[in-house]
Amino acid sequence: MTTPDQRASVRYIVDDVQAAVDFYTSRLGFTLNTNALPAFADVVRGPLRLLLSGPASSGARATPDDAIDAGRNRIHLIVDDLDAEIDRLRRTGLSFRTDVIAGPGGRQILLTDPAGNLIELFQPAHRPDAA
Repeated sequence: MTTPDQRASVRYIVDDVQAAVDFYTSRLGFTLNTNALPAFADVVRGPLRLLLSGPASSGARATPDDAIDAGRNRIHLIVDDLDAEIDRLRRTGLSFRTDVIAGPGGRQILLTDPAGNLIELFQPAHRPDAA
């Protein structure tokens, strides 16, 4: 799971990733962290990492149709091994709102808390250039 020293990430579903990047970086002081246009980008300001997911991103595709009316924003928790985390949570009786979705940035699955709020478990893709 995400450790306390990592940035907090929030995912926003946007219609136009470049327009969102321009807005957050030029208007609100965020800096561009990752650019996978046109599908995805993320911007950072202090301890907040804002994930900007366009229609082609796995984050946008993973949202169940019946959750769209309630909004598609959710808590984004990074995990080291998505499959192991899914198995662990299923053994505790939890079920998931989606199947695993893979995209350019990694793999994810959605579940809900007791109030119906979406939670995304996300395993980043291995980056060969990452040291």
